[in-house]
Amino acid sequence: MTAQDTATTPHTLKPQRDRIFADLSALVSFNSPHSTPQLADEHEAACAWTVAALEKLGLSVTRHPTVDDADTIIATKAPVGDAPTVLLYSHYDVVPAGDHTAWTSDPFTLTERNGRWYGRGAADCKGNLAMHLEALRLLEENGGTDLGLKVVVEGSEELGGLDGLVRLIEAEPELFSADAILIADSGNVAVGVPTLTTSLRGGAQIKVTVETLKGAIHSGGFGGAAPDAAHALVRIADSLFDEHGRTCIEGVNAQHKWEGDAYSREDFREDAGVLAGVQLLGTVDDEPADMVWARPAVTMIGFTSTPVAEAVNAVNPRAEAQFNLRVPAGMDAADVAQKMKEHILAHTPWGAKVDVELAAINQPFSTDPEGPATKMLGECLTEAYGAEELAVVGSGGSIPLTSALQETFPHAEIALFGVEEPQCGIHGVDESVDPTEIERIAVAETLFLQRYGN
Repeated sequence: MTAQDTATTPHTLKPQRDRIFADLSALVSFNSPHSTPQLADEHEAACAWTVAALEKLGLSVTRHPTVDDADTIIATKAPVGDAPTVLLYSHYDVVPAGDHTAWTSDPFTLTERNGRWYGRGAADCKGNLAMHLEALRLLEENGGTDLGLKVVVEGSEELGGLDGLVRLIEAEPELFSADAILIADSGNVAVGVPTLTTSLRGGAQIKVTVETLKGAIHSGGFGGAAPDAAHALVRIADSLFDEHGRTCIEGVNAQHKWEGDAYSREDFREDAGVLAGVQLLGTVDDEPADMVWARPAVTMIGFTSTPVAEAVNAVNPRAEAQFNLRVPAGMDAADVAQKMKEHILAHTPWGAKVDVELAAINQPFSTDPEGPATKMLGECLTEAYGAEELAVVGSGGSIPLTSALQETFPHAEIALFGVEEPQCGIHGVDESVDPTEIERIAVAETLFLQRYGN
C-alpha cells in the first residue's frame, strides 16, 4: 500500500497487494463465460481453482450442480455457539471478451497500467471474489471469528443465473440460510467513495417478431405500398418512447422520482461516455437518478432484418428485435412485462403479424439501509476509506439472486457493495479495477466480520 492508502486506513488491518494480484491474476487467466460449450474446460478450471482457494482457508467446500450446468460453490464454517451466520456472495463466470484484438492487452492476462489492473472479470466479478479471499485471510490473521460463514460463488450469473442458482435456492434453501447476506457484485459511485446500493431494477427479455410478406419482394416494383416488416418494427419500438426519449408503456407509471443520493448530469455523462453535444434523455425535470434507478426503461439490445453487408433492393418480409426491460423497486416485473406486450400488440401498424415472447422475468429488489447489519457495513466501509460520509444509491442493473434470497429469508438483511466503479468498464473492452478498491473493501468486510453479532 502507498503512504496515502495507509493514512486513510485508521486500523491495524493491512491487506497485501501482492497476494491479491496473484489471486486475481489466476482468476482472470480463465476465459470462463457460462453457456459457451467450447470454453467449458476454462469454466471448469475457474471453478476448480476457486474450490482449492477456499479449501486453503480452512473452509468446508462443496460443489452443487445447477439446472443450467454450472456448479455453484458453497464454502462453510460452522458458528461457535449461538453466533449468527453471514453469507458472502460472488461469481466466477464472466461475459465473453469479444474481439481480443480490440483490447489494449490480452484480456486473460491481468495487466497493470497507470495504477489500474486490466482483464476480463478484473472487476465483475472476479475482483470481488479476490476481495472475499483477502478479507477471509485478514480475518484469520487477526483472530478469526465466532460467526458462521457461508461463501457462495456462482458459476452462471452472467448468462444463466436465473435458472441456476435461484432454482438451487428453491430446492435446497438450508444451504443459504443466514442472518446477514453480503453480495459483492456492485460497487462505489467513484474511486475512493464508499457506497452501499439499496435498490436494483428487475426486468425481462422481450423478443418481438414481425412478418408482413410471404417473402422478400423487389423494392422498385412494390416498395411504397408493400408493408415493410422492418419499418413496422421501428414504428413499434418508437411507440415505447415519448418525444424526450422517456420510456412510456401504456398502463405503467414511468414518472417516479429517486429519493436517495443524487446522480449529477455531469457525472452521468462521464460515466456513460456520452458524446459531446448529445443530449441526455428526459427533460430538465428528469434527473439521471430518476431515469436509471426509479423508473422502468426499455432498450432495444438487438435488431435483425437484412444485414447491411447483404442488403439488396427488396422489401423486408420479416424483422426481429430483442428488448431488455428494466423495472424499478416497487413495481411487479411480470405485470410490467405483460403490459409492455399488450402495448406492442396495440401499437403494431398495418395489421402486421406480430409475436411477442416474454422470458427471464426477474423481480426488482430493495433493502433498508438503516437495518443493523447494513448500517454496520456502511460504518465499516466509511472507516476503511477514512471517509466522513457514505453514498447510498440505487442501481439500474439486476441481480436475480437478491430477490430470491429476500423471498426465501425475509428476516435476513441483504447488503450490496463491491469493488466496481464507473471507470471499470464492466462487460466492455479493457475492463479494469483499481486495486485500492479491492484493498479497502476487503478491510471493510473484515471489520464487519469481526464486529457483527458482538
